[in-house]
Amino acid sequence: MVAVRGGEVVLAGCEGDVVSRGRYQGDGIGLVDDKGRVAIPNALRATLAANAPKADGKTGGTIVVGPHQNPVNKCLVAYDPGYLDILAEQLDRREAAFAGPDGEFDYNIKRRAAAGEAVPFDGSGRFIMPAFPRFYAGIGEHAFFFGVFDYIEIWDPKTLVETESMAANVKAACRFYMMQKGVTL
Repeated sequence: MVAVRGGEVVLAGCEGDVVSRGRYQGDGIGLVDDKGRVAIPNALRATLAANAPKADGKTGGTIVVGPHQNPVNKCLVAYDPGYLDILAEQLDRREAAFAGPDGEFDYNIKRRAAAGEAVPFDGSGRFIMPAFPRFYAGIGEHAFFFGVFDYIEIWDPKTLVETESMAANVKAACRFYMMQKGVTL
């Protein structure tokens, strides 16, 4: 069961256990090297590390990265492995709500959402962006990270500012960070 209490997502387990999840808020730009390594901005890394602690207590963890479920958003989504259960529950409800008269539903709903790849990140938030998702989103030497509560969006900055439906404040944040790097969009 999923509920929201005090701004946090609360998951109730089958034994009545309750696990709180932090929400992803914050943004920043990361420099992507030739091997696809990039660092998650500090504002987002703390929540990711809290939501996905390593079992051995060391810093770092796992991040799941894949194409955004909506093909209009040519970006990546990234989240901790614990979000998979929440996402699956949301998609199950969406399938049930949109089933046709014959009981069939859009199988692409889950296909788009299941395209994530789990990769490790270190204590400073560095991870290697999976090759296909990076190619799909057109991410070159810069990646713009933006927390949208349940997950993190990762954009190619130029693609983001050219996306007509993107919120003005998100475009402005991207331009700001790129301007700090000496790049005008």
